[in-house]
Amino acid sequence: MYPINPERDHLVVSKLSNRFGSAIESHEVLSDMLCITAQKELIPSIFLFLRDDLELQYNFLTTLCGMHYPETEQLGVVYHVQSFVNNHRIRIKTVTELKEPNIPTITTIWPAANWMEREAYDFFGILFEGHPNLKRILNMDEMTGFPLRKEFPLEDQTREDKNDSMFGR
Repeated sequence: MYPINPERDHLVVSKLSNRFGSAIESHEVLSDMLCITAQKELIPSIFLFLRDDLELQYNFLTTLCGMHYPETEQLGVVYHVQSFVNNHRIRIKTVTELKEPNIPTITTIWPAANWMEREAYDFFGILFEGHPNLKRILNMDEMTGFPLRKEFPLEDQTREDKNDSMFGR
């Protein structure tokens, strides 16, 4: 758990809104962290700004993971970045259409994103444009589905003691 710092949250939202305007779609504090939703096209620019701004200095990508929203036919990516200097962490979310699941890569900003983006591709089918080696990382190369999408069957479909509805599917 990280300390909640409303002043720092406000500074981040203010700077991002001033710099990127309507590309910052929303912001809210969820549980213990500021969560900002942004347009996918500007994700690399937003992270460059967050990393290089002298007051913000979000210089560490902690987490990158995929999401699937079957009701809106969208996929999403959640990024957690941390400023060690300010002891502050934020969450950035973006979404893309299921039919064209393209999101710009951030491997040029944080090389650590390489494997995280490959994992999101492998499990959700999110195509990170510009990624240097976007291929499966944990599943077989021959696999055609994406196992963390909610339409993917959970287990052996011949089993009768498991029900997908118990897992939100």
